[in-house]
Amino acid sequence: ATVTSYADERIEIIKQRVMTRDNLFRIAKKYQLFADAGLSFTPSEAVDEMRSRIGVELVNANVQARQRATIAFKVSFEHRRPDLAQRVANELVTLFLDENVKVRTERATQTTAFLAQEADKLRADLEKLESQIASYKMQHGGALPDNMTLTMSSLQRMEAELRDTERDQRAAQDKLRGLEIELASAKAGAGIPGFAGAQNAQQELVKARADLARVAAIYTENHPDVRALKRKIEGLEKTVAEEKSTTSNANGAINSPADLQVARLESRVAFLRSQISLLDKQQASLRGKIGQLEKQMLQAPQVERGMADLLRDQEAARRKYEEIRSKQMSAQVAENLEDEQKAERFTLLEPPLVPDVPIKPNRKKMIALGFFLAAACSAGVVMLTETLNGRVRGVEAVTAAVGQRPMVTIPYITVAEELHQQRQIMMRVGVAVAVIIPLLLLAVHFFYMPLDMVLSKVMVRLS
Repeated sequence: ATVTSYADERIEIIKQRVMTRDNLFRIAKKYQLFADAGLSFTPSEAVDEMRSRIGVELVNANVQARQRATIAFKVSFEHRRPDLAQRVANELVTLFLDENVKVRTERATQTTAFLAQEADKLRADLEKLESQIASYKMQHGGALPDNMTLTMSSLQRMEAELRDTERDQRAAQDKLRGLEIELASAKAGAGIPGFAGAQNAQQELVKARADLARVAAIYTENHPDVRALKRKIEGLEKTVAEEKSTTSNANGAINSPADLQVARLESRVAFLRSQISLLDKQQASLRGKIGQLEKQMLQAPQVERGMADLLRDQEAARRKYEEIRSKQMSAQVAENLEDEQKAERFTLLEPPLVPDVPIKPNRKKMIALGFFLAAACSAGVVMLTETLNGRVRGVEAVTAAVGQRPMVTIPYITVAEELHQQRQIMMRVGVAVAVIIPLLLLAVHFFYMPLDMVLSKVMVRLS
């Protein structure tokens, strides 16, 4: 299927490749084609003579209505010796068959190589598109249509975390305001509660741990309530640890219960302020992430369009690659068929044979034409001679010349000199006939047929 061409086109291509200067000169030198007749040709003249003697005739037939196609062709070579003509024709037939296989194999090989090269290019383009798609997915992962569900879930989770942090922040701010009021009262010397703060913190810690155990049994660790309770427990543990440290160092650092109470309140106020600052940072981070997710969702239509373009290009490149790969496999099969000579090929219907009779010239036509031309030329010479000769011959000619009819006609009187001239003419004619007849016999022998064969044919006809 990869080597498709018209037969006459392929034959003409093979003819040009066979009838090159090197091939023709090699054949002429191999068989000494122009040495037997004493012909001396230059290489160019020998090649031109070879080309003039080689014939390639196409045989056409009707394959469809009003359409003709070449179904066969004939190769011939002309030479004076029939054996050399047969041997050279056989050489030419071999060259035609070999060149046909060579041409088809070369075309199949070139087709396979070209398709392999194109397949490599398309595979490289396909890999490049796949890399672009991977980079595009990494760059716009959250805005891809396939990830919109995950993006929505992440957005909802972050909004829930933001609400939890805002609730915790408001609670911490309320608690901070109460502690600031209590600290101001303690510094003013009114309403000193003693060690009730430490006991309250310990009780809140126990309660928070119980709430965490209850909530953890229901939700996962990433649930907002679980995470809020863990942060609360961490803050209470720090508060209890600080109050215990303050109590253990009271003998060296605090001189009175009022000073101890002020120190405890200041420690709790500082902790709440740091907790509020941390919650502010968490809220800012969550708001930034939420804004990024919302931006990705707004970009989703444009990202989806760009992704569709890349996928469309990838699909087109994949189809081209698969098509080229299929053609490459077919071409490889065709190449194997050509190598093993199992595909379309020229078949020798009839080998060159030694000819029985020459094809030219036509001796009979030449003899007949020579006979008629000789007669015509003879008649023409007589007429020309009579026209150019001004002699008066006969009574009628004299009457026409002088206008009167002669009274007496005197016959021609031959003298001795004229008799001598006539004898010389007869001798010349005899010599000419003696020379021309052998020449004619030699011409028949060399140009038409050997005389022994002519004699044998005549005897056969006569018998």
